[in-house]
Formats: sequence, C-alpha cells, structure tokens
Amino acid sequence: MNTKCLIIGSGPAGYTAAIYASRANLSPVLYCGLQMGGQLTQTTIVENFPGYPEGIDGNEMMMQLQQQAKRFGADIRDGIITKADLSQRPYLLTTDRGEEIQAETVIIATGASAKYLGLDDEKKYNGMGVSACATCDGFFYRKKTVAVVGGGDTACEEAIYLAQLCKKVYMIVRKPYLRASDVMQRRVMENEKIEVLFEHNTLGLYGENGVEGAHVVRRKGEPDEERYDLPIDGFFLAIGHKPNTDVFRGQIKLDETGYICTQPGTPRVLAPNGEVVPGVFAAGDCADPVYRQAIVAAGSGCQAALEAERFLQK
Repeated sequence: MNTKCLIIGSGPAGYTAAIYASRANLSPVLYCGLQMGGQLTQTTIVENFPGYPEGIDGNEMMMQLQQQAKRFGADIRDGIITKADLSQRPYLLTTDRGEEIQAETVIIATGASAKYLGLDDEKKYNGMGVSACATCDGFFYRKKTVAVVGGGDTACEEAIYLAQLCKKVYMIVRKPYLRASDVMQRRVMENEKIEVLFEHNTLGLYGENGVEGAHVVRRKGEPDEERYDLPIDGFFLAIGHKPNTDVFRGQIKLDETGYICTQPGTPRVLAPNGEVVPGVFAAGDCADPVYRQAIVAAGSGCQAALEAERFLQK
C-alpha cells in the first residue's frame, strides 16, 4: 500500500493530524495502535479540554474526534506498526499483520504510557480513584484525601498541585529519601498539607464503589515491618511515563528516556546524527515529556499535519 501521509497513533494528536491532513487532501492512513483513542480512554470525565463546558467522557470525546477525521476522508485502521525503515523515502513500515506501507510522510503520534505498580487493584479501580494525572483528575478530589506514589520531581509536582485542592496529600515513597531536586523537596516539606511516608510500599487498594483506602507496608528494617490501612479517596501514580517509541529505536533520535527529539520549535523529527529526517514528524506525548496534556497533543497534531502538507508541496 502507498500513501502520501501515514499517521501512527489514535490519541488527540493522531486524530487531529488526520483531520488536518484529510482537509488538505493528503488522504491520510491512520493506524490506531495498541490503545485506540490513547490515554484519554483510561479516564472518565475530561473537564479541561476547551469546548466542553460540562465535561465529556474520555471515550466519547475520542470517538467524536475519530468520526470527525472519518468525515473528511481519513482511512482509519486497526493495527500496530511493528517495523519501520526510515532510511529513505518513500518510507517502509510494516504492521503486526505483515502488511507493508510505503509512505511519503510519516506522523508519529504513538503517545506514552503511564507506569503502574503492577497491582491488580490499579486496573480494578481505574477511573474510580486511580489516576496517573493530577492535572487531569485532581479537581474531582477537592477537599478530599489522596495519596501520590513516587519520590521524584514529578511526584513532588503532583503532590504540590493536589495540595492546592485537597485537604490532605500523602506521598508514598519506597526509599528513605526523595529523589527530587532540592527545591522540590523543600516545597514538599514546607507544605503543611503534604505528609511524606518514607520506606512505604503499596500492597493493594480497597473500597466498595471506588477507592476508599490503600493497604500499605512500612519497612522498619529487616525483618520488621508494619502493615496498615491508609484511608484515602484517590490514588495517583507519579512514577513516570514510558514513550511508545521502541519500534523507532535506532531510526530516529531519542532522548535518554525514549522521547522523540525534534528540531526546536517544530515537529520535525531528528535522525540519530542530529539531522532532520525529511518528511517525518512527531506529535503528542511521544515527543512531550513536559506537559502531557490532551490539548497540547491536539495542537502538535495540527502542527505535524501542516508540516507534512508543506513538505509535500515542496
């Protein structure tokens, strides 16, 4: 199969890119990837995306974006890109079903996946008290008690943000110290709403119709430990994200954690040698270790599609 524009990923970035590319008569083909709709399908109500004053269910929002892309002619397909050869144009990519695609331009919008502890209860209470985004879901816990798992800068930022909304924030930290920068540690320790639980691990969660608490264990030194229940209303994971970019490793430049490196101020993807890969663009969380918000991803999808259109015109 040949296409002018191949879009990989179906979150806000991928679908927005498909809308713009379709309207530019690029006849884009979009492969949805592992998780159709991206991370927003793992949340319930989205309240901070412009245009939805009453909020909207994450799955419904992504279905609307998909329908909008289809309306303008985007060819949206199930499937995962498992192999990529970006050494020369047209670029050759292969799906998990063995289908080969030759693409004049490629927009990578594969997103990033939040890291979880691996507890069964994280899946059980997903959307019912478990979250990996304080900015997205913190509003729902106003004047309530929550816990943040993690001890790095991200966890500290999440805890400080939640402390503005919640009556109490626990930080569950497995080590006897915080890994965060000195300034973030100081802000956490000086915040009277935040209590750091050092040398603690989460064993599980409990609750009837949502999270009501966490089963935790505190290490006091081998073999002593203390197990108890910590009453909370929300459980926030802040142990990092993993960008879904492994298939492109060696083909393009990635930072030390796997995020795609782009030419500053543009979505143009860089090769391992630092030069621009012509006709290859990145959008959304796979190239954004900082903001990780749906509205930012959508905007970057627009940028990538506009760049693809201009590239093909040249």
